[in-house]
Amino acid sequence: MNLNNNHYELSGGIDPLALCEEHGCPLYVYDSAIIKRQYNRLASAISVPKFQINYACKALTNINVLRLLQQMGSGLDTVSIQEVELGLKAGFEADQIIFTPNCVSFEEIQMAVDYGVKINIDNISILEQFGDKFDRHPVCIRINPHIYAGGNSKISVGHIDSKFGISFHQIPLVKRIVKSLDINVVGLHMHTGSDILDVEVFLQGADILFNTAMEFEGLQYLDFGSGFKVPYKPNDISTDIEELGANISERFNKFCESYGSELTLMFEPGKFLVSEAGYFMAKVNVVKQTISTVFAGVDSGLNHLIRPMFYGSHHEIFNVSNPVGKSRIYTVVGYICETDTFGVNRKITEIKEGDVLAFKNAGAYCSTMASNYNSRFRPAEVMVHEGKAHLIKRRETMDDLIRNQIEIPTLEKSIA
Repeated sequence: MNLNNNHYELSGGIDPLALCEEHGCPLYVYDSAIIKRQYNRLASAISVPKFQINYACKALTNINVLRLLQQMGSGLDTVSIQEVELGLKAGFEADQIIFTPNCVSFEEIQMAVDYGVKINIDNISILEQFGDKFDRHPVCIRINPHIYAGGNSKISVGHIDSKFGISFHQIPLVKRIVKSLDINVVGLHMHTGSDILDVEVFLQGADILFNTAMEFEGLQYLDFGSGFKVPYKPNDISTDIEELGANISERFNKFCESYGSELTLMFEPGKFLVSEAGYFMAKVNVVKQTISTVFAGVDSGLNHLIRPMFYGSHHEIFNVSNPVGKSRIYTVVGYICETDTFGVNRKITEIKEGDVLAFKNAGAYCSTMASNYNSRFRPAEVMVHEGKAHLIKRRETMDDLIRNQIEIPTLEKSIA
């Protein structure tokens, strides 16, 4: 969202306040031009004969976003059978989807096999069951590289005590299982965490994956996960994708030469592709001054944007209704009956009740983590695409809240 002639505009000159007027607040807004920019940036950074981006759709699962990325050439990284089914509905072919579950039932893995998608296993027990059940069905194995990386402990998934992946120290055991059950291993995978800044962390993990890959014959691909850090603040540091691309490409090409086969290099970005494309719009209900703090209370809360409360994440906040006013200091809070604070002591142009505030980096893990806590409706979603704004998800209603509830006949009472 850019400031142009003292008012904010989305791609194609679309007025965000007009979107709020039409669709109401709170509102998620996504700019497809930014998703395309991020996809092309990563694709251009990698120089190997075979490269595949698989969008980690848990970041944002709206079917229009999935279709956009599928049309650009992306594959799909999924973590639940429901995400697999969404991907198929969005137009992905089964072999474009990789299923990377954790602690799911074997029945769910069976469903994924039946759909024909790529299977990624991160548990020795499941690997044994898989090999016993499926004769030579291709499978990928997720390696835990024992690397502590990521923005905080909740998004670090490659350390020694993580529930994710099979320790690379257990590879001798994995090889015995693979040989005994004649398991067809076609890929290896790792993912160390999210919001990783240091390129060396990726390269350290890559070396472990390369060394592990030399223990297996007939591999078709190596999946290096993702976790690229995106900027959250003005002049914020982020992962240098170009530096990473140059380094990983050089090492991967050398590995393939040593391995004696041209494998596919995969990354599975989620936040990198969609985070900066999203804005969350909320209207100010109250401006409240206490002895030490000026609160701006909006018509939303942790039910729609939980990341600041759950992860301690930072989202830039700006006043769309008053772009060039005098700045003051506000603590922006929500309307949930909890301490749901979006930002403390933020410098924002002067806020009055009724103004619309926008939260940046709302494309990833915002709508997908939303809930009906306090019986609040989940917001509508709009995509700005090729100069037009499209409603891609309607706002919930009371019917949505009670749709799946079943009344006990003896307790039925007419609703006024």
